[in-house]
Amino acid sequence: MTEIEWWEYDDADEFAAAVAGDIQFVIESALDARGSAVVALAGGKTPLPAYQKLSQAKLDWKKVTIVPTDERIVPLGDDLSNVTALAKIFLPKGARVMPIVPGANDDYKAAGRSADALMQDLHWPLDLCVLGMGGDGHTASIFPGPDFDEALNGPKERRALGVMPDPLPPEAPVARVSLSRQGIVTARALMIAITGDAKRKVLEQAIAEGAGSPLPIGRVLADVELPVDIHWAG
Repeated sequence: MTEIEWWEYDDADEFAAAVAGDIQFVIESALDARGSAVVALAGGKTPLPAYQKLSQAKLDWKKVTIVPTDERIVPLGDDLSNVTALAKIFLPKGARVMPIVPGANDDYKAAGRSADALMQDLHWPLDLCVLGMGGDGHTASIFPGPDFDEALNGPKERRALGVMPDPLPPEAPVARVSLSRQGIVTARALMIAITGDAKRKVLEQAIAEGAGSPLPIGRVLADVELPVDIHWAG
């Protein structure tokens, strides 16, 4: 049974400060223990205020590597690019923000293999993986579709893969590269950051269903061996 701890906040600012504080603590611990830190950060709008607060922390940012938990297969600089949003916040601080998609690529499977090769060059496991969740229960870019089973049950050594959501989300109708379930659950620390009553209900349902859940987040979290912190604001 996965050990889950919920942290609830009254407003968006308190939520952002707490998420930033937890990420900072994990990075500091990794720097103290190993002299470097590698963290995977969720894209989307929800965590951006937390990342802005985190960027103000007095850390040895040059020893911190940041990768996105998933990336849309679009050119760098595109509004849909998660790593572009992360780079705008953390590159000025001196952090290494690693693009995992070199550019638009018609072969999403090849893009996934390229991303996986880049991930293999990082020290593993990740020190931290921060997940978000969509209203449909997807997390990272693990969606229902032709690559769903591979994302959940692929080889243990696979960190990332190309995925084609089916149906394509209307707000970002493109193929993706995503961390695999194995890449996520082997992290030293795992955190979820979501807002809103609707998403909370979806996440609670997915956790209760466990390995039998039709929702990607439920399948990812099923039987996770490390504790999971869920940060939530209404």
